[in-house]
Amino acid sequence: MDQLKQLDQFFAENRERHLEEMKEFISIPSISSLSEHKPDMRKAADHLANLLKKAGMENIQVRDTAGHPVVTADWLHAENRPTVLVYGHYDVQPVDPIELWDSEPFKPEIRDNIMYGRGSSDDKGQVFMHVKVLEAMLQTEEKLPVNVKLLVEGEEEIGSVHLDGFIEEHKEELAADLVLISDTALYAPGKPAVCYALRGLTGVQINVSGAKGDLHSGIYGGGVQNPIHALADILASFHDEHGTIKVEGFYDSVRQLTAEERAAFAELDFDEEGIKSEAGVTELFGEEGFTYLEQTWARPTLEVNGVFGGFAGEGIKTVLPAKAGAKITCRLVPDQDPYEIVKLLRQHIEANKPAGVDIEVTEFDKGKPFITPMDHPLIQAAGRSYETQYNEKTAYIRAGGSIPIVSTFDEILGTPVVMMGFGLSTENFHAPNEHFHLENFDKGLRVVSDYFHEIKDYSK
Repeated sequence: MDQLKQLDQFFAENRERHLEEMKEFISIPSISSLSEHKPDMRKAADHLANLLKKAGMENIQVRDTAGHPVVTADWLHAENRPTVLVYGHYDVQPVDPIELWDSEPFKPEIRDNIMYGRGSSDDKGQVFMHVKVLEAMLQTEEKLPVNVKLLVEGEEEIGSVHLDGFIEEHKEELAADLVLISDTALYAPGKPAVCYALRGLTGVQINVSGAKGDLHSGIYGGGVQNPIHALADILASFHDEHGTIKVEGFYDSVRQLTAEERAAFAELDFDEEGIKSEAGVTELFGEEGFTYLEQTWARPTLEVNGVFGGFAGEGIKTVLPAKAGAKITCRLVPDQDPYEIVKLLRQHIEANKPAGVDIEVTEFDKGKPFITPMDHPLIQAAGRSYETQYNEKTAYIRAGGSIPIVSTFDEILGTPVVMMGFGLSTENFHAPNEHFHLENFDKGLRVVSDYFHEIKDYSK
Protein backbone atom coordinates (compact mmCIF):
# COMPACT_ATOMS: atom_id res chain seq x y z
CA MET A 1 0.00 0.00 0.00
CA ASP A 2 1.20 3.52 -0.83
CA GLN A 3 2.63 5.17 2.31
CA LEU A 4 0.27 8.15 2.22
CA LYS A 5 -2.77 5.93 1.65
CA GLN A 6 -1.67 3.82 4.59
CA LEU A 7 -1.42 6.95 6.73
CA ASP A 8 -4.84 8.10 5.56
CA GLN A 9 -6.31 4.77 6.65
CA PHE A 10 -4.55 5.02 10.03
CA PHE A 11 -5.97 8.50 10.64
CA ALA A 12 -9.48 7.36 9.71
CA GLU A 13 -9.35 4.27 11.92
CA ASN A 14 -7.94 6.16 14.92
CA ARG A 15 -9.92 9.39 14.63
CA GLU A 16 -12.16 8.88 17.66
CA ARG A 17 -9.17 7.96 19.83
CA HIS A 18 -7.29 11.01 18.60
CA LEU A 19 -10.16 13.34 19.42
CA GLU A 20 -10.51 11.94 22.94
CA GLU A 21 -6.76 12.37 23.47
CA MET A 22 -6.97 15.93 22.16
CA LYS A 23 -9.70 16.64 24.69
CA GLU A 24 -7.48 15.35 27.50
CA PHE A 25 -4.66 17.67 26.42
CA ILE A 26 -6.94 20.71 26.10
CA SER A 27 -8.57 20.01 29.48
CA ILE A 28 -5.36 20.95 31.33
CA PRO A 29 -5.65 24.69 32.21
CA SER A 30 -2.14 25.65 31.15
CA ILE A 31 -2.53 29.43 31.50
CA SER A 32 1.02 30.76 31.52
CA SER A 33 0.19 34.27 32.70
CA LEU A 34 -1.48 33.28 35.98
CA SER A 35 0.75 32.10 38.83
CA GLU A 36 -1.96 29.86 40.31
CA HIS A 37 -1.71 27.70 37.19
CA LYS A 38 2.00 26.99 37.51
CA PRO A 39 1.31 23.34 38.56
CA ASP A 40 -0.92 23.01 35.49
CA MET A 41 1.92 24.19 33.27
CA ARG A 42 4.10 21.34 34.54
CA LYS A 43 1.18 18.93 34.18
CA ALA A 44 0.64 19.98 30.56
CA ALA A 45 4.35 19.64 29.76
CA ASP A 46 4.45 16.18 31.33
CA HIS A 47 1.29 15.18 29.47
CA LEU A 48 2.81 16.27 26.16
CA ALA A 49 5.98 14.35 26.94
CA ASN A 50 3.87 11.25 27.55
CA LEU A 51 2.07 11.72 24.23
CA LEU A 52 5.44 11.94 22.48
CA LYS A 53 6.64 8.78 24.22
CA LYS A 54 3.55 6.88 23.08
CA ALA A 55 4.09 8.24 19.58
CA GLY A 56 7.54 6.65 19.47
CA MET A 57 9.72 9.76 19.72
CA GLU A 58 13.07 9.60 21.49
CA ASN A 59 15.18 11.70 23.87
CA ILE A 60 12.03 13.24 25.34
CA GLN A 61 12.75 15.81 28.03
CA VAL A 62 10.72 18.26 30.10
CA ARG A 63 13.32 20.94 30.70
CA ASP A 64 13.17 23.63 33.33
CA THR A 65 13.71 27.27 32.48
CA ALA A 66 13.54 30.35 34.68
CA GLY A 67 9.83 30.29 33.79
CA HIS A 68 7.71 27.44 32.49
CA PRO A 69 9.16 24.17 31.14
CA VAL A 70 10.21 23.50 27.56
CA VAL A 71 9.46 20.07 26.04
CA THR A 72 11.96 18.63 23.57
CA ALA A 73 12.14 15.34 21.68
CA ASP A 74 13.65 13.95 18.50
CA TRP A 75 13.89 11.06 16.04
CA LEU A 76 17.14 11.21 14.05
CA HIS A 77 17.52 8.00 12.07
CA ALA A 78 16.77 9.24 8.52
CA GLU A 79 20.29 9.12 7.13
CA ASN A 80 21.13 11.77 4.53
CA ARG A 81 17.68 13.32 4.92
CA PRO A 82 16.87 16.87 6.09
CA THR A 83 16.07 17.68 9.69
CA VAL A 84 12.82 19.44 10.60
CA LEU A 85 12.47 21.34 13.88
CA VAL A 86 8.76 21.46 14.80
CA TYR A 87 7.92 24.38 17.09
CA GLY A 88 4.72 25.05 19.01
CA HIS A 89 3.42 26.06 22.42
CA TYR A 90 1.28 24.35 25.03
CA ASP A 91 0.36 27.44 27.04
CA VAL A 92 -2.96 29.22 26.55
CA GLN A 93 -4.63 32.55 27.23
CA PRO A 94 -6.80 33.25 30.30
CA VAL A 95 -10.49 32.50 29.83
CA ASP A 96 -12.11 35.70 31.12
CA PRO A 97 -14.89 36.71 30.76
CA ILE A 98 -16.00 33.22 31.72
CA GLU A 99 -19.72 34.09 31.49
CA LEU A 100 -19.43 34.48 27.70
CA TRP A 101 -18.44 30.85 27.15
CA ASP A 102 -21.17 28.50 25.92
CA SER A 103 -19.35 25.52 27.47
CA GLU A 104 -16.62 25.19 30.06
CA PRO A 105 -13.26 26.25 28.53
CA PHE A 106 -11.36 23.30 30.01
CA LYS A 107 -14.05 20.68 29.44
CA PRO A 108 -13.75 20.51 25.66
CA GLU A 109 -16.82 19.62 23.63
CA ILE A 110 -17.37 18.70 19.99
CA ARG A 111 -20.39 20.34 18.37
CA ASP A 112 -21.03 20.18 14.61
CA ASN A 113 -17.54 18.78 13.99
CA ILE A 114 -15.95 21.69 15.85
CA MET A 115 -13.83 21.27 18.98
CA TYR A 116 -14.58 23.94 21.59
CA GLY A 117 -12.12 24.68 24.40
CA ARG A 118 -9.30 27.02 25.34
CA GLY A 119 -6.22 26.09 23.31
CA SER A 120 -8.15 24.01 20.79
CA SER A 121 -6.82 26.14 17.92
CA ASP A 122 -4.08 28.22 19.58
CA ASP A 123 -1.99 26.12 19.80
CA LYS A 124 -2.62 22.82 21.57
CA GLY A 125 -4.80 21.41 18.82
CA GLN A 126 -2.22 22.16 16.16
CA VAL A 127 0.67 20.85 18.29
CA PHE A 128 -1.34 17.68 18.96
CA MET A 129 -1.84 17.30 15.20
CA HIS A 130 1.92 17.12 14.68
CA VAL A 131 2.30 14.54 17.44
CA LYS A 132 -0.32 12.34 15.77
CA VAL A 133 1.43 12.67 12.38
CA LEU A 134 4.66 11.41 13.93
CA GLU A 135 2.84 8.62 15.75
CA ALA A 136 1.09 7.50 12.55
CA MET A 137 4.33 7.36 10.58
CA LEU A 138 6.24 5.51 13.28
CA GLN A 139 3.43 2.99 13.75
CA THR A 140 2.69 2.36 10.07
CA GLU A 141 6.14 2.78 8.49
CA GLU A 142 8.29 2.26 11.63
CA LYS A 143 10.36 5.24 10.50
CA LEU A 144 10.08 8.90 9.50
CA PRO A 145 10.91 10.18 6.00
CA VAL A 146 12.95 13.00 7.56
CA ASN A 147 14.69 13.64 10.84
CA VAL A 148 12.48 15.47 13.32
CA LYS A 149 13.16 17.53 16.43
CA LEU A 150 10.43 19.09 18.56
CA LEU A 151 10.58 22.24 20.68
CA VAL A 152 7.32 23.06 22.46
CA GLU A 153 7.34 25.93 24.94
CA GLY A 154 5.03 27.13 27.69
CA GLU A 155 5.49 30.91 27.45
CA GLU A 156 4.39 31.97 23.96
CA GLU A 157 1.33 33.75 25.32
CA ILE A 158 3.53 35.85 27.62
CA GLY A 159 6.14 36.77 25.02
CA SER A 160 8.40 33.67 25.04
CA VAL A 161 10.44 35.43 27.70
CA HIS A 162 12.95 32.64 28.28
CA LEU A 163 13.00 30.91 24.91
CA ASP A 164 15.58 33.14 23.20
CA GLY A 165 18.08 32.19 25.88
CA PHE A 166 17.16 28.51 25.62
CA ILE A 167 17.64 28.51 21.85
CA GLU A 168 20.97 30.32 22.11
CA GLU A 169 22.20 27.90 24.78
CA HIS A 170 21.08 24.81 22.82
CA LYS A 171 21.55 26.01 19.25
CA GLU A 172 23.73 23.05 18.25
CA GLU A 173 21.18 20.59 19.63
CA LEU A 174 18.37 22.43 17.82
CA ALA A 175 20.19 22.78 14.48
CA ALA A 176 17.90 21.90 11.58
CA ASP A 177 17.29 22.48 7.90
CA LEU A 178 13.96 24.15 8.53
CA VAL A 179 11.61 25.16 11.33
CA LEU A 180 7.98 24.10 10.86
CA ILE A 181 5.28 25.99 12.75
CA SER A 182 1.52 25.44 12.84
CA ASP A 183 0.34 28.43 14.85
CA THR A 184 -1.20 30.49 12.07
CA ALA A 185 -4.42 30.33 10.07
CA LEU A 186 -5.74 29.50 6.64
CA TYR A 187 -6.38 32.54 4.43
CA ALA A 188 -10.11 31.76 4.53
CA PRO A 189 -12.31 28.69 5.06
CA GLY A 190 -11.18 26.11 2.52
CA LYS A 191 -8.37 28.40 1.27
CA PRO A 192 -4.92 27.20 2.40
CA ALA A 193 -2.11 29.66 3.00
CA VAL A 194 1.61 29.54 3.67
CA CYS A 195 2.69 32.56 5.70
CA TYR A 196 6.23 33.43 4.64
CA ALA A 197 6.82 36.79 6.35
CA LEU A 198 5.98 38.61 9.57
CA ARG A 199 6.38 42.20 10.59
CA GLY A 200 8.64 43.12 13.48
CA LEU A 201 7.83 45.48 16.33
CA THR A 202 9.44 48.28 18.27
CA GLY A 203 8.20 51.33 20.12
CA VAL A 204 8.79 54.15 22.55
CA GLN A 205 7.01 56.18 25.17
CA ILE A 206 7.31 59.95 24.94
CA ASN A 207 7.09 61.81 28.27
CA VAL A 208 6.74 65.59 28.01
CA SER A 209 7.29 67.74 31.10
CA GLY A 210 6.62 71.45 31.54
CA ALA A 211 6.09 73.33 34.78
CA LYS A 212 6.88 71.87 38.20
CA GLY A 213 3.16 71.27 38.74
CA ASP A 214 -0.24 71.95 37.18
CA LEU A 215 -0.77 75.68 36.69
CA HIS A 216 -3.87 77.88 36.75
CA SER A 217 -4.73 78.56 33.10
CA GLY A 218 -6.07 82.04 33.92
CA ILE A 219 -2.79 83.12 35.50
CA TYR A 220 -0.25 81.30 33.32
CA GLY A 221 -2.18 80.44 30.14
CA GLY A 222 -0.63 82.04 27.07
CA GLY A 223 2.71 82.59 28.77
CA VAL A 224 3.83 79.07 29.62
CA GLN A 225 4.08 76.09 27.22
CA ASN A 226 1.36 73.49 27.58
CA PRO A 227 2.88 69.97 27.47
CA ILE A 228 -0.22 68.57 25.76
CA HIS A 229 0.11 71.16 22.99
CA ALA A 230 3.79 70.30 22.65
CA LEU A 231 3.01 66.59 22.51
CA ALA A 232 0.31 67.16 19.88
CA ASP A 233 2.84 68.99 17.71
CA ILE A 234 5.29 66.10 17.97
CA LEU A 235 2.64 63.50 17.16
CA ALA A 236 1.40 65.50 14.18
CA SER A 237 4.95 65.64 12.82
CA PHE A 238 5.13 61.85 12.38
CA HIS A 239 2.86 61.62 9.28
CA ASP A 240 1.75 63.65 6.32
CA GLU A 241 -1.91 63.98 5.35
CA HIS A 242 -1.78 60.72 3.40
CA GLY A 243 -0.37 58.63 6.23
CA THR A 244 3.20 58.49 4.95
CA ILE A 245 5.71 58.47 7.80
CA LYS A 246 7.87 61.63 7.86
CA VAL A 247 10.65 60.35 10.14
CA GLU A 248 13.83 60.90 8.14
CA GLY A 249 15.38 57.60 7.03
CA PHE A 250 12.41 55.50 8.21
CA TYR A 251 11.88 53.83 4.83
CA ASP A 252 15.55 53.61 3.77
CA SER A 253 15.98 49.88 4.55
CA VAL A 254 12.51 48.67 3.57
CA ARG A 255 12.67 45.65 1.27
CA GLN A 256 10.38 46.37 -1.64
CA LEU A 257 7.74 43.91 -2.76
CA THR A 258 8.60 41.89 -5.83
CA ALA A 259 6.34 41.88 -8.86
CA GLU A 260 5.55 38.23 -8.10
CA GLU A 261 4.46 39.08 -4.57
CA ARG A 262 2.22 41.94 -5.68
CA ALA A 263 0.66 39.67 -8.29
CA ALA A 264 0.09 36.94 -5.68
CA PHE A 265 -1.60 39.42 -3.34
CA ALA A 266 -3.79 40.74 -6.17
CA GLU A 267 -4.95 37.20 -7.00
CA LEU A 268 -6.46 36.88 -3.52
CA ASP A 269 -9.38 39.09 -4.57
CA PHE A 270 -9.39 40.88 -1.21
CA ASP A 271 -12.77 42.18 -0.04
CA GLU A 272 -12.29 45.83 0.96
CA GLU A 273 -15.98 46.29 1.75
CA GLY A 274 -15.79 43.30 4.06
CA ILE A 275 -12.85 44.73 5.98
CA LYS A 276 -14.66 48.07 6.34
CA SER A 277 -17.64 46.27 7.81
CA GLU A 278 -15.42 44.17 10.09
CA ALA A 279 -13.60 47.26 11.39
CA GLY A 280 -16.72 49.43 11.55
CA VAL A 281 -15.34 52.21 9.38
CA THR A 282 -16.71 53.98 6.31
CA GLU A 283 -13.41 54.20 4.42
CA LEU A 284 -9.90 52.80 4.55
CA PHE A 285 -6.84 55.00 5.00
CA GLY A 286 -3.16 54.32 4.50
CA GLU A 287 0.03 54.96 2.63
CA GLU A 288 -0.64 55.95 -0.97
CA GLY A 289 0.41 53.68 -3.81
CA PHE A 290 -0.25 50.43 -1.97
CA THR A 291 -3.26 48.16 -1.60
CA TYR A 292 -4.71 47.33 1.81
CA LEU A 293 -2.96 43.95 1.88
CA GLU A 294 0.35 45.55 0.91
CA GLN A 295 -0.12 48.25 3.55
CA THR A 296 -0.89 45.78 6.33
CA TRP A 297 1.46 42.92 5.35
CA ALA A 298 4.51 44.50 3.72
CA ARG A 299 4.74 48.17 4.68
CA PRO A 300 5.96 49.57 8.02
CA THR A 301 3.77 51.60 10.34
CA LEU A 302 4.05 54.14 13.12
CA GLU A 303 1.00 54.15 15.35
CA VAL A 304 0.09 56.24 18.38
CA ASN A 305 -1.39 53.67 20.76
CA GLY A 306 -2.24 55.93 23.67
CA VAL A 307 -2.12 59.56 24.82
CA PHE A 308 -2.33 60.76 28.40
CA GLY A 309 -2.08 63.99 30.37
CA GLY A 310 -4.12 66.70 32.02
CA PHE A 311 -7.62 66.52 33.44
CA ALA A 312 -9.98 63.87 32.06
CA GLY A 313 -12.71 63.81 34.69
CA GLU A 314 -16.28 65.03 34.47
CA GLY A 315 -16.70 68.71 33.80
CA ILE A 316 -13.77 71.07 33.32
CA LYS A 317 -10.66 71.95 35.25
CA THR A 318 -8.84 75.04 34.02
CA VAL A 319 -5.21 74.00 34.36
CA LEU A 320 -2.06 73.85 32.30
CA PRO A 321 -0.97 70.26 32.92
CA ALA A 322 2.59 69.69 34.04
CA LYS A 323 3.02 66.46 32.11
CA ALA A 324 1.76 64.62 29.06
CA GLY A 325 2.79 61.48 27.25
CA ALA A 326 2.15 59.05 24.43
CA LYS A 327 2.91 55.44 23.61
CA ILE A 328 4.04 54.68 20.07
CA THR A 329 4.72 51.40 18.30
CA CYS A 330 6.08 50.65 14.84
CA ARG A 331 5.45 47.51 12.81
CA LEU A 332 8.58 46.83 10.81
CA VAL A 333 9.18 44.91 7.58
CA PRO A 334 12.14 42.85 6.32
CA ASP A 335 15.54 44.58 6.45
CA GLN A 336 14.42 47.20 8.98
CA ASP A 337 16.36 47.07 12.25
CA PRO A 338 14.29 47.90 15.35
CA TYR A 339 17.31 49.45 17.09
CA GLU A 340 17.99 51.72 14.11
CA ILE A 341 14.30 52.70 13.97
CA VAL A 342 14.33 53.73 17.66
CA LYS A 343 17.43 55.83 16.95
CA LEU A 344 15.61 57.57 14.08
CA LEU A 345 12.55 58.16 16.30
CA ARG A 346 14.72 59.76 18.97
CA GLN A 347 16.34 62.03 16.40
CA HIS A 348 12.97 63.02 14.95
CA ILE A 349 11.49 63.78 18.36
CA GLU A 350 14.49 65.90 19.33
CA ALA A 351 14.37 67.78 16.01
CA ASN A 352 10.65 68.52 16.49
CA LYS A 353 10.77 69.36 20.20
CA PRO A 354 8.75 72.53 20.91
CA ALA A 355 10.16 75.22 23.17
CA GLY A 356 9.44 75.28 26.88
CA VAL A 357 9.30 71.53 27.64
CA ASP A 358 11.62 68.68 28.50
CA ILE A 359 11.24 65.34 26.75
CA GLU A 360 12.18 61.85 27.90
CA VAL A 361 11.99 58.88 25.52
CA THR A 362 11.87 55.34 26.93
CA GLU A 363 12.02 52.19 24.82
CA PHE A 364 9.80 49.12 24.65
CA ASP A 365 10.76 45.55 23.74
CA LYS A 366 11.88 44.91 20.19
CA GLY A 367 11.17 42.14 17.71
CA LYS A 368 12.79 41.82 14.31
CA PRO A 369 10.82 41.24 11.12
CA PHE A 370 11.14 37.91 9.36
CA ILE A 371 10.92 36.57 5.83
CA THR A 372 11.60 33.30 4.02
CA PRO A 373 11.37 34.26 0.32
CA MET A 374 8.10 33.23 -1.31
CA ASP A 375 9.91 31.25 -4.00
CA HIS A 376 11.99 29.23 -1.52
CA PRO A 377 11.62 25.50 -2.36
CA LEU A 378 10.47 24.67 1.18
CA ILE A 379 7.72 27.30 0.94
CA GLN A 380 6.60 26.08 -2.45
CA ALA A 381 6.62 22.46 -1.25
CA ALA A 382 4.29 23.44 1.59
CA GLY A 383 1.89 24.92 -0.95
CA ARG A 384 1.87 21.70 -2.95
CA SER A 385 1.15 19.65 0.15
CA TYR A 386 -1.82 21.83 1.08
CA GLU A 387 -3.24 21.32 -2.40
CA THR A 388 -3.36 17.53 -1.92
CA GLN A 389 -6.25 18.08 0.53
CA TYR A 390 -7.77 21.46 -0.32
CA ASN A 391 -9.31 21.98 -3.74
CA GLU A 392 -7.93 25.49 -3.87
CA LYS A 393 -4.67 27.04 -4.98
CA THR A 394 -2.48 27.83 -1.98
CA ALA A 395 -2.17 31.50 -1.08
CA TYR A 396 1.31 32.80 -0.25
CA ILE A 397 0.76 35.51 2.32
CA ARG A 398 2.51 37.74 4.78
CA ALA A 399 1.13 38.55 8.23
CA GLY A 400 0.84 42.03 9.65
CA GLY A 401 1.47 40.85 13.19
CA SER A 402 4.65 39.82 14.94
CA ILE A 403 5.87 36.52 16.39
CA PRO A 404 9.29 37.51 17.79
CA ILE A 405 10.44 33.93 18.30
CA VAL A 406 10.27 33.34 14.53
CA SER A 407 12.97 35.93 13.91
CA THR A 408 14.96 34.31 16.73
CA PHE A 409 14.98 31.00 14.84
CA ASP A 410 16.09 32.87 11.75
CA GLU A 411 18.80 34.83 13.54
CA ILE A 412 20.25 32.21 15.91
CA LEU A 413 19.72 29.01 13.93
CA GLY A 414 19.96 30.57 10.46
CA THR A 415 17.09 28.34 9.40
CA PRO A 416 14.20 28.87 6.97
CA VAL A 417 10.86 28.99 8.77
CA VAL A 418 7.73 27.50 7.20
CA MET A 419 4.43 28.52 8.78
CA MET A 420 1.68 26.05 7.87
CA GLY A 421 -1.37 26.92 9.93
CA PHE A 422 -4.71 25.14 10.02
CA GLY A 423 -6.74 27.49 12.19
CA LEU A 424 -9.23 30.11 11.03
CA SER A 425 -9.11 33.78 11.97
CA THR A 426 -12.69 33.47 13.24
CA GLU A 427 -11.90 30.78 15.82
CA ASN A 428 -11.69 33.16 18.82
CA PHE A 429 -8.04 32.39 19.59
CA HIS A 430 -7.87 34.72 22.61
CA ALA A 431 -11.58 35.13 23.25
CA PRO A 432 -14.46 33.15 24.76
CA ASN A 433 -15.61 30.07 22.83
CA GLU A 434 -12.27 29.34 21.18
CA HIS A 435 -12.72 26.47 18.75
CA PHE A 436 -11.01 24.41 16.05
CA HIS A 437 -12.79 23.13 12.94
CA LEU A 438 -12.03 19.42 12.90
CA GLU A 439 -12.24 19.35 9.13
CA ASN A 440 -8.97 21.27 9.19
CA PHE A 441 -7.52 19.00 11.86
CA ASP A 442 -8.28 16.01 9.61
CA LYS A 443 -6.81 17.69 6.56
CA GLY A 444 -3.86 19.00 8.55
CA LEU A 445 -2.82 15.48 9.54
CA ARG A 446 -2.64 14.52 5.90
CA VAL A 447 -1.06 17.76 4.67
CA VAL A 448 1.78 17.58 7.18
CA SER A 449 2.32 13.89 6.42
CA ASP A 450 2.57 14.71 2.72
CA TYR A 451 4.94 17.60 3.47
CA PHE A 452 7.39 15.40 5.34
CA HIS A 453 7.48 13.08 2.33
CA GLU A 454 7.58 15.99 -0.12
CA ILE A 455 10.75 17.48 1.40
CA LYS A 456 12.70 14.29 2.12
CA ASP A 457 15.08 14.94 -0.79
CA TYR A 458 15.61 18.61 0.06
CA SER A 459 19.17 19.81 0.42
CA LYS A 460 20.44 23.32 1.06
